[in-house]
Amino acid sequence: MVREHKRRPFHPGQFALTALSVLMMAVVLLPVVWMIMVSFKSEGVQITNAFDYFRPPYTFVNYQSVLGSSALPRWVFNSFFVAAVVTVGMVVLCTMAAYALAKLKFRGKSAWYIYFLLGLMVPGEATIVPLFVMSNGLNLLDTYLGLILPALASSMNIIIMRSFFMGIPGELIESATIDGANEFSIFKNVILPLGRTVMVTVAIFTFIGNWNSYLWPYLCAMNEDMFTLPVGIPTFIKQHTVDMTLPMTVNTIASVPILLFFVIFEKQIVKGISLSGIKG
Repeated sequence: MVREHKRRPFHPGQFALTALSVLMMAVVLLPVVWMIMVSFKSEGVQITNAFDYFRPPYTFVNYQSVLGSSALPRWVFNSFFVAAVVTVGMVVLCTMAAYALAKLKFRGKSAWYIYFLLGLMVPGEATIVPLFVMSNGLNLLDTYLGLILPALASSMNIIIMRSFFMGIPGELIESATIDGANEFSIFKNVILPLGRTVMVTVAIFTFIGNWNSYLWPYLCAMNEDMFTLPVGIPTFIKQHTVDMTLPMTVNTIASVPILLFFVIFEKQIVKGISLSGIKG
């Protein structure tokens, strides 16, 4: 018996959407592919048109030169160290603050919540001058503490976590209290396991945000050894304005960690985008 295959009806709207998606993907990927191909070209090679970047010969000399004679490895370490420490500190502090605002009863609770809400209305750029003056007075400029401490404050993460914790049934906490658990035990054994999703989401976006942070590290880091990648890369590019091979090599190396990070945590990143819509 021969099965009859029904032809799917043609939908112009679906075709247009698919074509638009492919076009957008090409627009996004083409600069990345061009950057990678340029990084494998020999320095000083003659380029007559844009297609010459995609033709052999290729070489790894640029990578050896950048990794061996530039400060790029130091900048990668600084970016990773600062982003990792800020991420851990942010998750710990915001989780405790959000739990207190969501489940604990204390005087001034509503005022603190309004205070954090008002913090969302203040642009980060408006706090740069006070932060710089305070950091200079405390001798924190050009130090890891100076790069880390100002990044630990985040009203947005506290509000998101509080909204999530507000959705945890109060009966679970009451049951734990009846069983003799104190506040720390409730926080450790009830809240933290249930809040793992929001904690992972906050951690991922905090790490990415601090890895790409530019303005404050630019003002705080005076010495080249304290530069992070977003600050060090423009400095390196200014020193190589004639030939693009070494700057593109640096950009390629700097892009690898964050691309791997996205590939590994893709599901968590996509899932976390919806957390800002959680209702408390």
